[in-house]
Amino acid sequence: MNRRNCWICKVCRDELKRPPSNLTLEEVLEWAQSFEKLMATKYGPAVYTAYLKMEHSDENIKFWTACETYKKIASRRSRVSRAKKLYEIYIQPESPREINIDSSTRETITRNIQAPTQSCFEEAQKIVYMHMERDSYPRFLKSEMYQKLLKAVQSTNNS
Repeated sequence: MNRRNCWICKVCRDELKRPPSNLTLEEVLEWAQSFEKLMATKYGPAVYTAYLKMEHSDENIKFWTACETYKKIASRRSRVSRAKKLYEIYIQPESPREINIDSSTRETITRNIQAPTQSCFEEAQKIVYMHMERDSYPRFLKSEMYQKLLKAVQSTNNS
């Protein structure tokens, strides 16, 4: 998403006074209830991803999202190909978007990557989810981005 065209970025830069009309106050308030609720709403994951991108730490959400897509791959050939890409991008030491996981999880994935199952990234995905929930999610709720978006939706709701 191009930052100049991103409605989230425009709201945060005060260039767009009104967020999309289908973004409700209820949804934005729901994001503060729990990380699970944020990730289950329509716009929550996109806004959270934009926040992480601004913080230069979007590898976790990208990995988590890629794992969600990976688990739905039915074809063995496609799964093997996608598993190797996920490994090269996120798991392999010194990879471009290396995620923070423990060495035993990394070693297990490395051993199993030749014959990947639909659940071969599950443990790493749980670890990354926990990192996001405990670390970046609380910062997101305190962020200028979330606060500005909340105010914009509240003012739209009051007019």
